[in-house]
Parts: sequence; structure tokens; C-alpha cells
Amino acid sequence: MKNFILPLLFVILVTSCKIKVNKNTNHKNNFVSHVDPFIGTGGHGHTYPGATVPFGMLQVSPDNGISSWDWCSGYHYSDSIVSGFSHLHLSGTGIGDLADILFMPINKKVDLTTKTTSRDQLPYKSKYSHANEKATPGSYQVFLEDSKINVELTSSQRTAYHKYTFAKNDKQSVVVDLGFAINWDKALKTGITIEDEYTISGYRYSKGWAPNQKVYFVAKFSKPISESVLTADKQIVNAKKADAENTSAQLFFDSKNSNELFVKVALSSVSIANAKDNLDDPKINFEETKTNASSIWNNALSKIQVETPVDSLKTIFYTAMYHAQVAPVTYSDKNGQFRQEDDQIVTAKDYTAYSTLSLWDTFRAENPLLTLLAPDKASDIVNSMLAYYDVKKILPVWTLYANETNTMTGYHSIPVIVDAYLKGIKGFDAEKAYQAMKTTMMQDERGLNFYKKYGYIPYNLLDESVTITLEYAYDDWCVAQMAKALGKTEDYQFFLKRSQAYQYLFDSKTGFMRGKSEDGKSWNEPFDPKHSNHREHTDYTEGNAWQHSWFVPHNVNDFIKLHGSNEVFTKRLEQLFTESSEITGNNVSADISGLIGQYAHGNEPSHHIAYMFNHAGQPWRTQYWVRHILDTQYNTTPNGLSGNEDCGQMSAWYVFSSMGLYPMNPASGEYEIGSPIFEKATINLEGGKTFVIEAENVSDKNYYIQSATLNGVEFNQTAITHHQILQGGKLHFVMGPQPNKNWGIKK
Repeated sequence: MKNFILPLLFVILVTSCKIKVNKNTNHKNNFVSHVDPFIGTGGHGHTYPGATVPFGMLQVSPDNGISSWDWCSGYHYSDSIVSGFSHLHLSGTGIGDLADILFMPINKKVDLTTKTTSRDQLPYKSKYSHANEKATPGSYQVFLEDSKINVELTSSQRTAYHKYTFAKNDKQSVVVDLGFAINWDKALKTGITIEDEYTISGYRYSKGWAPNQKVYFVAKFSKPISESVLTADKQIVNAKKADAENTSAQLFFDSKNSNELFVKVALSSVSIANAKDNLDDPKINFEETKTNASSIWNNALSKIQVETPVDSLKTIFYTAMYHAQVAPVTYSDKNGQFRQEDDQIVTAKDYTAYSTLSLWDTFRAENPLLTLLAPDKASDIVNSMLAYYDVKKILPVWTLYANETNTMTGYHSIPVIVDAYLKGIKGFDAEKAYQAMKTTMMQDERGLNFYKKYGYIPYNLLDESVTITLEYAYDDWCVAQMAKALGKTEDYQFFLKRSQAYQYLFDSKTGFMRGKSEDGKSWNEPFDPKHSNHREHTDYTEGNAWQHSWFVPHNVNDFIKLHGSNEVFTKRLEQLFTESSEITGNNVSADISGLIGQYAHGNEPSHHIAYMFNHAGQPWRTQYWVRHILDTQYNTTPNGLSGNEDCGQMSAWYVFSSMGLYPMNPASGEYEIGSPIFEKATINLEGGKTFVIEAENVSDKNYYIQSATLNGVEFNQTAITHHQILQGGKLHFVMGPQPNKNWGIKK
């Protein structure tokens, strides 16, 4: 018996080991399990927890119903009331819009004729608890406490799926409120039609941040509509159709046979007919879509595989990968049609048109990240911007649902185009793109008339003159690089010279970029580098002189010379991080957040700054501060982002920096070397190649680079090119607790 038991125990032991190994292998490739969509839904992150797929047309997500800055996405983790589930949302922006086409299941008849001025008066709202709420990539679930209804949401690229589970024998009903609006949004004209016993359709025209937004929808229910109540401007309409500024409907369904009700919703910017065409095949069901959404996300997240024993780092990383791929969003319909700003309908041929281009933010790291993760999306984004140029004869600033919001400074569609072109991304007309960039930078809008006349923008002629001048200088440098690549030598020289505009604004006495008057001599006085005045009567956009004086990513070496020497430059740069965090002024910008000294990681203008030590002979200070930012500005709580997510930029900074890379000059085709936090990061490239970054001995104490090799050859420089990465290979770092002040120093 003893002889029998020993082999049996051995078999059991081996089998259990195999099971454990297989489990780990599966878990290793289950990237969605590391994502927490609630990260960023607290604090000032402004993200939403609802369901979408990578770059999907729909973002079906809960709306709390509050109009306030921290509810820009419709949802904030501090809340406990839900007003409904709408189909369009913004990820991490600083201005609120969308939340279009609101659906809310309910178990009783409500009065939709009551006038409401706040969410407290909404007759269909409900309490909920985070204990009964769950979000994963591609799906969302919450239990509505007031009506005892469990809500589940998922989505495909162009169709949202709702699953409502009612209590047994409860009334089954859904409210559709097209008048529902939060933040900047206001319904102008809406309409609902009950087409048949399973189908409703309609439209919602609204004005908000997007001044002319037109959304058409169709919704199909799994059960026949047994009763309906339609309202137009709070009056009951005894018909199957209602049109007014504000329309709503309450639909009732038979509760016999099933406690579940399913709804499919599709949208279009063009027409109800196109919304119907966008609707998924009737055979595709909720569970199938949910599984498929998870699989699509898993594939998107697998583009970079990181290895670390620290689970929280995986959560932060893969949530960042997730947030970096929810925007921009699909805008063209299944047939390629989409609405332009002039209300003309055009067709995207051989590309997908995208909306929600937060270019002031995303040109820095989000768009460069997409050239690695999704190069096909990068060319589609360029074509989307060129389609906008066809109408406006100028490139976009910040487009939302084909509307120019003109929010923020510069024309940063330009570096996005140049970055894509110089990295060899095909699929767009390079000559047309160049003409669009040149035409944009040679027109007179948004202060370019002053920029052309004076070489900079005088502070007495336009607010935010310093920031705008520095950003136009960078855009000019980008145009110059494209001109050079296309053999346009005269244009290259012209734009390259103009890209030195930053020199006009540098005050060598204080070390800051300052507002200069049109006389070319006198500075804006009195001067306080810590002073902030949000978006008016100021020389800086959403910040102060400390944060905005470093934006010369295209010519850091010349910028250092303006300071006098590497020593002076690095001393001032170090002081940025160690100065007191006091911000002065009576109207301080709320965007100044995530402060380390005067460095503000919660807003994009600071994102490249820590990497500038690399150019001044102190790469170990880049390594130190980058690691400090990684450790202190991101965590796994809802308050895990130190500022607005801004359509992927806050997360793209983390994705790059945690691997040890960053596109400090995003159109240069180069990545600065920082301080990797993972033992190993594998970038899965097009064509089956991989680029591996290893960090031997890395830990929370070992964040200084001791030595490095690239494909086995000594690597002693602080930048690597996109082209080198595309070749595939291995970048191996040896890390230690003390800086090696000889590594990465130009002799």
C-alpha cells in the first residue's frame, strides 16, 4: 500500500504543478485583468468607467447628472447617484460635453412632464454603491438600489449593448431623455420616433463645447414595447413621434417570461439610416459582444508586455495602456460617411475618420505612442485632420464631433503629422499634408499676425503670449523638418529661422521666458514667476513662468546656451523641482496640479521637462526625477492620476517613462532615456518583430543606470531612435543605487 501511495502522491504533485503553471501562463496573457477603469475617476482625472472598445465610436457609461469641473466625463467616484447611461463621453478632458442619448431603466411609471433644474428633481435617478459596481475593459455593471435593477453595459465598435435585470414581477420600463444635458451642453432640437414594437429612433442636436453637434440614433429592444409615453417640451404627445427642443419617452415591456431586457443602440453623425446601418447584426448578442470586447482589449494591451513582481505596477501600466487607447474615437460610419463642420456629408475613403482630437495634450506622448501601438490609426488621424483642412483651409486645434473648439494654444496637428511622416507611416498624401501645415502657419488667426510681424507675440497685444510664442516656434520647427524631408530647401530655412522665436522671450537675468512688449525691449512688470491667472490677463496658459519657461524641445542645446552653461541650466532646472509649491494669484488655474516644487505633472506643459537634464550633462538627474514622478504621481486608487487624463496623454507619459523612454521632442523620431521600472518590457512590433528593454537589478532603490548595451554592443547615449526600435532587438540596462556620472555623457 505504501509503495502505491508514493507514486500516486507524485502524480498528484506533478499534476497540481502543471495546473499552477498553466494558470500562471494564462494569467500572464490576460492583460485585461490588470486594468482598473476606476483609476482616474476620482480627483481631477476626469475619466469615465463605462464600456468602450479601442478607439470605439461609443462610450456607454453612467452619468451622475452633476454639472461641475470634476464631472467633465459625466462621472466622479465621489458620487452615489446615477441619472442614466448615455452613449458619448470624453476621457479626462478639462471641459465637459457630450453625454448624449440617455437611457435609464426603472421599475415604475414616472412623470416626465415635471420641469427639472437639477438632478435632484429627476424622477428616474437612483442611488448606487461602489460595492455593487464593476468595470473592466469593454464592460461595466452597476446595481440601481432604488429600482432594484442590475445594469450591465458593453460595446462593439459602433453598437452599445445594455442588459437590464429587473426584480421578479417588477414593472419593466426604460426612460429615454434626449433633453438631459450636463456641463456646457444644451439640447437645441431633439426627436423620438417609435418605429415598431421593438425599435425607436431619433436625433439630438445640441450646442456646447462642440457648437454644432448632431447625433442620430436607433435602439432595438429584445421585447416588444407594450406601452409608451412621449413628451415634447414637458408636454405629453399622443402620437408615436415627438419633436421639440427637449423630448423624452418612457417605454414599458411585458415582465412575463423573463426578468431580463436587452437593448442595442447605434449612433451616427449623418442620419438615422446610417445609425441603422451601424447597428450590429441581430444574431450578435450581449454576452458574445462582451467576450469579444474583452478579447479586442486584451489584444490591444498585449502590444507591450511588462514583467515585474509588483502587481500594483502592472495595474498602473495596463490601465495607462487602456486609457491611451480609448481616444481619439471613431467618427465615420460603417459606410465611411461622416458630417463635417460645414454640415456637409463626406465619405472617408480607405481610412476611418476620428474625432476627439485633444492635440495640445496628445501631441506630446499619446500620438507618438500610437505610432508604436497602432500605426494604422496614426495615418487615419492624419487623414481626419486633412479632411478638416479641406473645409476650413486650416489645420485643427481641438476637434470634437467635427467642431473646432479652438481650445488651447498652438497648432499641434502639425507635430502629429510630421512625427508620423518621419517615422515612415504611409497612407496619407505627404504633399497635401505639407501644404496644410505651411498654409496654417502662414495665416493670421490666433495671434499669428503678431508672430509674423514681431517674431514673437507681444504681451500687450494678446493674452498667453509667452506660451503661444513658444508653441508656434515649435510648430515652425516641425514644418521645417517636413520641408527638409520633401526637399523644400527655401521653406526649410524660413521655418527653421522662425523656430528660434523663443530667443526673443528669454530673460537671461531671471532665467525665465517672459512677456515682452511690442517695443522689443521692455518686459511685462511686475514679474512673479509663481503667479497664475487662469486663461486671462496672463502670459502663460494654465500655468506660470516656472512651468512654461522650458518649452524649447526642438533646440535644447541652444536653450542651454541662452542660460550661459550646463551648470547654470541644471541648477535652475533642479530648482524647478525643489522650489516651494506655492502658486500666487487670486485666480489660480485649477489645472496646476501634481506639484513637485513648481513642476506640475498634472498638466501637460511640464511633461517633457525632467528629460532635459540629459542634454545638459546630468542624465542621472533625469533618472532621479523621472523615477520620483513615476512613484508619486500615479497610483491604483480612483485618485490615481495627478491631473486631467486628457485623452490619453497623462497615461502615455507613464507608458513611455515606465519603460525608460520618452519622446521629449515628439516629432524628432527620438526617445530620451529615463529610468525603467520593469525588469523587462517587450514591445511587439508590426511584422512579428520585438524590441525588449531589460533593467537588471532594478528596484525601488536601484533606479540609476550603471551601464547599457544595445543588441550586445555598449550603449552609452541618452537617446534611441524610433528606427532603431523598429529594427527589433534588446536594450539592456544594469541598474544601481548610486548614479554613474560617466554613463550617457558626451565626451
